Amino acid sequence: YTMVYVTHDQTEALTFADTVVVMHDGRVVQSGTPAELFDKPAHTFVGYFIGSPGMNILPAEVKGREARIDGHVIALNRSYDKLPSGAKIEIGVRPEFIDVVAPAPGLLNARIDRIDDLGRIRFARARVGEVKLAARVRGELNSADGAAALKFDPSHVHVYADSLLVEGAA
Repeated sequence: YTMVYVTHDQTEALTFADTVVVMHDGRVVQSGTPAELFDKPAHTFVGYFIGSPGMNILPAEVKGREARIDGHVIALNRSYDKLPSGAKIEIGVRPEFIDVVAPAPGLLNARIDRIDDLGRIRFARARVGEVKLAARVRGELNSADGAAALKFDPSHVHVYADSLLVEGAA
């Protein structure tokens, strides 16, 4: 039997459904299993809507296997040489795949506003310039002034052009 169930509660949808259809601005932007929506969001809205906290969406300059944010390079696992010209380019990465570490050369500097302890995992609410994001905190974070750095897992960084996922070359 097929049943259609409409909800705005992502937890409810992901718990009950074999296939989830996500709509944004009156259009279907992605359908798939809960794991597919979490692991490979086809649209920035899906990335932010699915997961708690949602995916970080950061404006970036992307060329080849590098993304630049605030002058710092973030490695990418795929190559992006043919992005649409004039498109708004962003990277998306879930908080679980960004680690908060001590400031170090070559890492993206951030300012920690607060840390949310969710029991099994802790997330820092951080800022890079004016951009707010969430990142995983492992162990103790000793930073009296809130200074820290962010270390990205390249295998979980997605590239978006005008909010749509771009498949890079291997």
